[in-house]
Amino acid sequence: MSPAFRAGGAKIRNGIKQRTSLVAEEYRRLRLTKHRAVLSHIAEQETSTGRIRGPFQNVIPLKDNFVTTDLPTTCASYILQGFKGSDKSTVAQLLEDFGITVVAKTNMDEFGMGSHSLNSAFGEVQNGPGTHAQSAGGSSGGSAMAVADNMASIAIGSDTGGSVRLPAAYTGIFGFKPSYGRISRNGLVPYANSLDTVGIFARSLADVASLYKILNKHDPADPTCLTTDSRLRIELAALRRGLAPGETAGDNLHIRVVAAGDTSEQETDLTATEAEHIGLSKARYNQPRRMRIGVPDEYNIEEMHPLVRNAWTLYLSALAANGNQVVPISLPTTKQALAAYYVLAPAEASSNLAKYDGVRYGIPRSQQAPDNHNGPLYSHHRGEFFGDEVKRRILLGTFTLSAGAMDNYFIQAQKVRRLVQHDFNSVFRLAHPLMDASQNNPSGVDFIVVPTSPTPPPLISEVKRQSSLDSYVNDVFTVPASLAGLPAISVPVIPDDDMPHTPEKNVGMQIIGQYGDDRKLLQFVKANPEMQMNELMDGLRTWKKSRM
Repeated sequence: MSPAFRAGGAKIRNGIKQRTSLVAEEYRRLRLTKHRAVLSHIAEQETSTGRIRGPFQNVIPLKDNFVTTDLPTTCASYILQGFKGSDKSTVAQLLEDFGITVVAKTNMDEFGMGSHSLNSAFGEVQNGPGTHAQSAGGSSGGSAMAVADNMASIAIGSDTGGSVRLPAAYTGIFGFKPSYGRISRNGLVPYANSLDTVGIFARSLADVASLYKILNKHDPADPTCLTTDSRLRIELAALRRGLAPGETAGDNLHIRVVAAGDTSEQETDLTATEAEHIGLSKARYNQPRRMRIGVPDEYNIEEMHPLVRNAWTLYLSALAANGNQVVPISLPTTKQALAAYYVLAPAEASSNLAKYDGVRYGIPRSQQAPDNHNGPLYSHHRGEFFGDEVKRRILLGTFTLSAGAMDNYFIQAQKVRRLVQHDFNSVFRLAHPLMDASQNNPSGVDFIVVPTSPTPPPLISEVKRQSSLDSYVNDVFTVPASLAGLPAISVPVIPDDDMPHTPEKNVGMQIIGQYGDDRKLLQFVKANPEMQMNELMDGLRTWKKSRM
């Protein structure tokens, strides 16, 4: 864990008052730079910390679709300009309870609709100057840039179809999307309710894991947040990893138990009921460090950039060199996943955005609007203040939900989504913990490794020449995990060991786990440091020398 984040709980240690106007000054500078990552920030804030090592102790930037009471929540849209919520989002409240101040709201694609953070009403997010500016990814590009630009060690974003993982890959940092329902969405302005997931950006894996621990809690205010019982079922399923089909939760499980507040470990045989009584969240179990890694044939597409393909090969070679078994797998519905996503997500968005009428939220309707009792109430207001991409997706979603198109589009897309989930369940060793009929697959894989994006970060000038359909293709590798609600993390890697690394060569590798297997996914990344950019090539060179 980085010193800056470790200080997050130090709010009451010595009670030393420290004025953090420096924080506001630094974020003001960030806001004025060409990459436009920050939309709003605190003017001045008092914090109490035990040890002050710099201006960014105990602070975090938050994507501008999380409701806060001190800062506006605009979702990068004119239609919500100036809006402040009456209650904080659960994420903001959990951070505050831990002693972390939300110091800024970061730029994004309007309402999360985009893959390059260019669809903001308040300016594009850019990674680099002028004509050489690269895409920061989207829709959480502002949060990614705040971390990549060393303005913060951690940041919060939201991931609907890759909106955390894609920016992480383009900016060379870690981006983690937990299992759907792990972190509360209460107070997150929805794009697509069945897909939206709170995500984490960080420069170190330790900070990802630490922040995830803070936010991974049941929230009764969010009906889609996993209940305590569901979380227990997930832990029990993890303990059953590797057991033969037919063994039940009532069978004895040999685990290592660590009591709360006790550093001693004791090995014992516990039934599932006993494990529940001692607090399963405190249980640690013996599992092999080496894992079986799946490589899906369907992701090896012809359009993949050679730099990304080379990085994928090197990455898998490093995992094999570390003792992991790499095997081919098939996810046949992957080819239909992207099309299904762009039916389902706009359909949900068209419903969610219907409430922005200029009456209840954001900027009021203009007096000059041609609305009267004989005409439409708010069509002029929505047409004036929604951006082009938002209007495009509202129209698409409204069409797919219409009576004449629902059966041919929306229902078919839901069927594809179910097939995508089935594909993943059929290849993982661990059974889906919330499906009663699901059983462990001894010949299955523990994790799936694929590129986060088929290309390195493109120039913004190139993106602007693309059609909307071309831009949608950037999500082709991230959408399947979102449709299935699976945990996935983008890890920065070096694409070529013979060439010096530069930002335009940023490549991220995506590791996908079974539903609920978030903790083991993070443990796997930690156990394989060759995955991290600064250590990958040292491990590869050592392995190459040993083979000579």
